[in-house]
Amino acid sequence: MKLSPLSSLAGGFLLTLSGFCAAEKSATFYDFTYEGKDAIFSQPLAKGEYQNPILAGFFPDPSITRAGDDYYLVNSSFSYSPGVPIFHSKDLVHWESLGHVLVTPKQLPLKNQRVSRGIYAPTIRFHDGVFYMITTLVDVRGNFLVTATNPAGPWSDPIELPEIGGIDPDIFFDDDGRVYITHNENPIGEPLYQGHRAIWQWEFDLKTKTVVKNSGRLIVNGGTDISKKPVWIEGPHIYKINGWYYLLCAEGGTSFDHSAVIFRARSLKDKFVPYENNPILTQRGLDDGRDNPITTVGHADFVQTKEGEWWAVFLGTRSYDKKFFNTGRETFLLPVTWKNEWPSILENGKEVPYRLAAPRTEKSTAASQATTGNFVWKDKFTTNKLLTDWNTLGTVETDWYKLNPEKKNITINAVDNRLSGLAQPAFIGRRQQHMHFDAQTTLKLPDEDGISAGIAAFQSHQANYYFGVQRKADQYTLFVEQTTKENSSKIIASTSLTKKDLDKNIVLGTEGDAGKIDFYYHNKAGKRINILQGADAKLLSTEIAGGFTGTYLGMHVRTETK
Repeated sequence: MKLSPLSSLAGGFLLTLSGFCAAEKSATFYDFTYEGKDAIFSQPLAKGEYQNPILAGFFPDPSITRAGDDYYLVNSSFSYSPGVPIFHSKDLVHWESLGHVLVTPKQLPLKNQRVSRGIYAPTIRFHDGVFYMITTLVDVRGNFLVTATNPAGPWSDPIELPEIGGIDPDIFFDDDGRVYITHNENPIGEPLYQGHRAIWQWEFDLKTKTVVKNSGRLIVNGGTDISKKPVWIEGPHIYKINGWYYLLCAEGGTSFDHSAVIFRARSLKDKFVPYENNPILTQRGLDDGRDNPITTVGHADFVQTKEGEWWAVFLGTRSYDKKFFNTGRETFLLPVTWKNEWPSILENGKEVPYRLAAPRTEKSTAASQATTGNFVWKDKFTTNKLLTDWNTLGTVETDWYKLNPEKKNITINAVDNRLSGLAQPAFIGRRQQHMHFDAQTTLKLPDEDGISAGIAAFQSHQANYYFGVQRKADQYTLFVEQTTKENSSKIIASTSLTKKDLDKNIVLGTEGDAGKIDFYYHNKAGKRINILQGADAKLLSTEIAGGFTGTYLGMHVRTETK
């Protein structure tokens, strides 16, 4: 079976133009540029090396599968649309976007969801010519399954699994033809302590696409050693290797105590026994002051290459000032070693390396767009669908944007919804993938009063910045609005400009460096003028804002009443 990835436009939401009304107040954007400038990425790779993370920025909870010479990887997407980004590679190092798995409102009904709800921890598997993706749509549908014969889509409508509660489902195809779903769920009876969870397993009838009644059983209670009160056992994956059934899980929560742990059993009816040298991956206990720390590692998945090597993908974060990160949880890659028929990803006490020898795969991938290292990315809006780098918050149910490839622009209608509310704002964003970045957009100055348009840095409804331009008579006001948990939304910087200071278009930009962020525009002569320098970017970090996502940078348009 030959599986060829589609173009980088595949899998995005296709905008239907029938409902778009150009008569509404709108803003026109001509380009958007993002540049990463991290020092850790500045040195060239040595021959045969690869760069961690393999997917920089908010790409958490990776799951991977192999089909012949091809590898496919998916990530959690939470409340962003389209849902579940999917990538293709032939060498595990260079990844090409195939788009997204969940691309229709029926597949992904998101409305008024908080950013860190939505899609949790997908698992992707290839079996007998079919791809299976199983995941959880928190607060809406629970656990469900979709299938495809081409991983670039189309994927089926959801197959709901109402019998299975909890989150993080895994699907496993045994060599006797039986199929099992394993997931995180409450323990039997009342939890013994905060964070006490369990791993459950059910048999699944592949022909009827239904869960076998009364087949559910608890296979891990609490974690590796319940006497030590382990917390948040989750993210399970089952493998059968050399006659053993292995259960790989995340344990310790998603923060700095995160880890990956392993169990095994001779039969799925037997008790799963934890490895005495668990965890097999963690960074807890290391010096917080170490240089360029990679932290919070865990939630792993295994894959064996066609050449016989074992590798693990897992999530981690690159922190600054010990505990802050704005880029979200990223995807990393490390080799798996075996000893006494137990796997290990990283020896306890060792740091996750940024660079090491690449997998010895026969074939390689030439990705058209870098997913790690320093790079420049630019969209001039010359396509009839949004590039797969772009996302919206929630499911687009009304046509508030329109791509105009013949004019090389995108038009976004102003809506009342703010970035601080749960109702969908007119916001189209891409991931912040570096600690030090520069992002800017060229837009037409608003022709009329009553709207603003500009660039936003968004982590959540309670943690974001909006740098906008608003017309009032013959003057234009540039303003920076900050939204925090404590103070809601407020204008923290502004300036007024007249038409003589500007051309018909304006460049608005934002530059971030770890915990600081600047906002600037280009004047008529093309000179950068800073509106605000050194603003607090830590409020966009997970440590301050909370949740499970990273920061997005993008275009925002809204109505204004003042």
